[in-house]
Amino acid sequence: MNARRVLLFFTLLGSFLTASTLNAQTPKKDNPFILFTGLVLTSDSLKPIPFVNIRSNRRGLIGYTDINGYFDVVVKRGDTILFQQIEKIGSSHVVPDSLRGNRYNVVKLMTQDTIHIPAIFIRALPLKSLFNHEFVSRAVPDDALERARKNLENEAMKEELRMRPNDAHQSQSLLTQQRAQQLYYYQQAPPQNFLSPVAWMQFFEAWKRGDFKKKPKKKAYEYISPY
Repeated sequence: MNARRVLLFFTLLGSFLTASTLNAQTPKKDNPFILFTGLVLTSDSLKPIPFVNIRSNRRGLIGYTDINGYFDVVVKRGDTILFQQIEKIGSSHVVPDSLRGNRYNVVKLMTQDTIHIPAIFIRALPLKSLFNHEFVSRAVPDDALERARKNLENEAMKEELRMRPNDAHQSQSLLTQQRAQQLYYYQQAPPQNFLSPVAWMQFFEAWKRGDFKKKPKKKAYEYISPY
């Protein structure tokens, strides 16, 4: 069985190297980009690994592998390409800076990563009679559903929205609305509220409250000398 896996691996590697040789063309001297393609497989069973993050040391995330472990990304000569996936040990590959073609193919193998969970020690209570007291009085921490319910309460969300500053999307939306309002009344006078019943009602209510009354000025503090 192991011999068949090794034979399959070398067959895939030979096919990629052959395709790279056939597709190699003399690129332009001023074009540093090449097409980087290949397969990402497990090192023990040579099975494809889907959804592997492919990152470049210069540009960050540049692509993923598909369901069959295949990927094709555009890189530069000399780039260091990082392959990362959960439960797999990260791996890197350096694109040679002396390539003469515009394509580069590889078969990348990734090893299963061992996940270590912290040890949990379970100890019994000193007395059996303490179990009822601990069971009743011990505070049970909230689960994910209870924490989500508390975070989604109306008062908590209102306070969060009140304290949060406007983001770029809200600022752009407000600017767009103001611009649309200006363009709607372009080259004409905007509407006035002289004949608006609502504006007159607000004016009378403010008049009744005494908002327009002249407020008395505060007397200035007068200093009297004791001598």
